[in-house]
Amino acid sequence: MVVLKTTREISAMRNAGRVSQKALRLAGEAVEPGVSTLEIDRIVRKYIEEQGATPSFLGYGGFPASACISVNNVVIHGIPSKSKILKKGDIVSIDVGACLQGYHGDNAWTFACGDISKEAQALLDTTREALFEGIKKAVAGNRIGDIGSAVQRYVEPRSYSVVRDFVGHGVGAKLHEDPSVPNYGTPGRGVRLLPGMTIAIEPMINAGNHEVKVLSDGWTTVTADGSLSAHFEHTIAITSDGPVIMTLP
Repeated sequence: MVVLKTTREISAMRNAGRVSQKALRLAGEAVEPGVSTLEIDRIVRKYIEEQGATPSFLGYGGFPASACISVNNVVIHGIPSKSKILKKGDIVSIDVGACLQGYHGDNAWTFACGDISKEAQALLDTTREALFEGIKKAVAGNRIGDIGSAVQRYVEPRSYSVVRDFVGHGVGAKLHEDPSVPNYGTPGRGVRLLPGMTIAIEPMINAGNHEVKVLSDGWTTVTADGSLSAHFEHTIAITSDGPVIMTLP
């Protein structure tokens, strides 16, 4: 069931979004050669808790950390580790959520670790722009398929592929709510977008084919062909005046 939010609830979500986006920005600033992904996770948790919020991901479904940190061919749900040391040329996707006063903000970004290849930079640029193409379609009266189609039509002509096994989602008092928000689809199909809906749009785009596999830890999801993957996400409110991004700096 899709839960429409009141003006008060959207205001609360914007506060949660501010915490989650600042935590994500601090995490991105820490992406440097020689830094472990566990160190970045500690930065995220410390900041969120200092703001009186709780990390949305910590303990969620048994996830053991406050941030998902996914490097290179890891698509999503990378578990931070002291043994995973970043090196120059890596691309690092960091997904952060914060819960404040009962509402969640959820966002992700893929950061360059030092100088990266032109191919990796092109993937990051394309995935980031695909996110904003999707957001443009997050307009009351449109349908979920309009968002996914916009993402898909942006990335596929550039020879990238859209992950099918994982999608965006509604967000609010729960981290994951209805509706599902695929990054592919048909315009004019799916749930109609209404004012008060709050959704996380999050393209996960592979340099190779779209197939992924989950490793034995039950979380870490990698590209099946070993290709690079990028992930960008914002939490959006659908309003009568257009989409409002609640996880902007």
